[in-house]
Amino acid sequence: MAADLSQIVKAYDVRGVVPDQWDEALAELFGAAFVKVTDAGAIVIGHDMRPSSPGLSAAFARGAARQGADVTLIGLCSTDQLYYASGALDLPGAMFTASHNPARYNGIKLCRAGAAPVGQDTGLGEIRELVERWSDEGAPAPAATEGTVTERETLKDYAAHLLSLVDLSAIRPLKVVVDAGNGMGGHTVPTVFDGLPLDVVPMYFELDGTFPNHEANPLDPKNIVDLQARVRAEGADLGLAFDGDADRCFVVDENGDPVSPSAITALVAARELAKNPGGTVIHNLITSWSVPEVVRENGGTPVRTRVGHSFIKEEMAKTGAVFGGEHSAHYYFKDFWNADTGMLAALHVLAALGGQDGPLSSLVAAYDRYAASGEINSTVADQAGRLAAVRAAYENRDGVTLDELDGLTITAADWWFNLRASNTEPLLRLNIEARDETTMQKLRDEVLSLVRA
Repeated sequence: MAADLSQIVKAYDVRGVVPDQWDEALAELFGAAFVKVTDAGAIVIGHDMRPSSPGLSAAFARGAARQGADVTLIGLCSTDQLYYASGALDLPGAMFTASHNPARYNGIKLCRAGAAPVGQDTGLGEIRELVERWSDEGAPAPAATEGTVTERETLKDYAAHLLSLVDLSAIRPLKVVVDAGNGMGGHTVPTVFDGLPLDVVPMYFELDGTFPNHEANPLDPKNIVDLQARVRAEGADLGLAFDGDADRCFVVDENGDPVSPSAITALVAARELAKNPGGTVIHNLITSWSVPEVVRENGGTPVRTRVGHSFIKEEMAKTGAVFGGEHSAHYYFKDFWNADTGMLAALHVLAALGGQDGPLSSLVAAYDRYAASGEINSTVADQAGRLAAVRAAYENRDGVTLDELDGLTITAADWWFNLRASNTEPLLRLNIEARDETTMQKLRDEVLSLVRA
């Protein structure tokens, strides 16, 4: 009977519980299908520290090689290190990771040569169809000449490339606490930061896919509590927290207070526009008003997109944008094949902080201008009905504009909010921003009363 992949093939990647939802036999079929759909003569594969990752990635490599593709294995790596390899070697790539998901999960992030994303409409749907068919009918016949499988070290080259993009030569010494969450930041940070004038205080650098200390998801405030306390205890200049596959980076200031990813987006945008005058910067529709303001103030053109890396990368390629940022702390760089890398964003923060004498809280204040709610999730039985109720409550108010680029966005002179449905859960996600805290709180309570009615 054909495998049902509807639960594990998502919009942008493959992700599910191992071995309940997928296993090495399916991984081998995914490898074969990836080669068929991309028509690749060679591919590159990396994996994170989860216990199931080495076996799954080796099975994928076998499936790919049997279809005639030469396979380069780069072993343990962060997701952005795999993107580096795909870009530098000009090969399609596969990264085995479930990012910040719990230990029982694993997944695959796929890209074409040059780190171009593979999503539901750009090959992932076709890959799913082939794997489902082969799981029923049997694996495809091997190629007349099977491909080779070789290993290659890329960590030092990845680090050197990132360091070539940010000038850290003149920064003052900084004390930085880094929480790797037992994820791949523990693998990449020591090499990338080596030789920089940084006093690094490491937290949870041991690679452990069972996540013994906390979930490797810094977007959830409870997972940065340890980092915040350590920054204060050490008197550090800042703290950095990476997620499980280390493609996202969160920042806390010298007081241990979280720095909004929108403020980091604005700060990095200003730096990228200094290098690329008049450039375009992409931001998704739930980033702060500060982002397009700062982009314009620095001579750039802001472009607003839907939430999600495939939309950002598509718009980056279309507009030739120099940089893109999301409020989830994904940061995309033209100099990095339009792919996302939290590490490069972290280097920009270190360069900006180390290039002046003030504390990080003062530096980012210029980029953090409004009161924001953060993302508030509500479990609802009828997403469409609740969205319609909120729309009806606001659409006829004076001075209000409405758009449906991604969910429902309502904008007034002093505030905006976005309400959108989760693709995978019965949730509505609410983000609000206002010119002051009182207005934000009042609007938040008003909208939530409609959502949760």
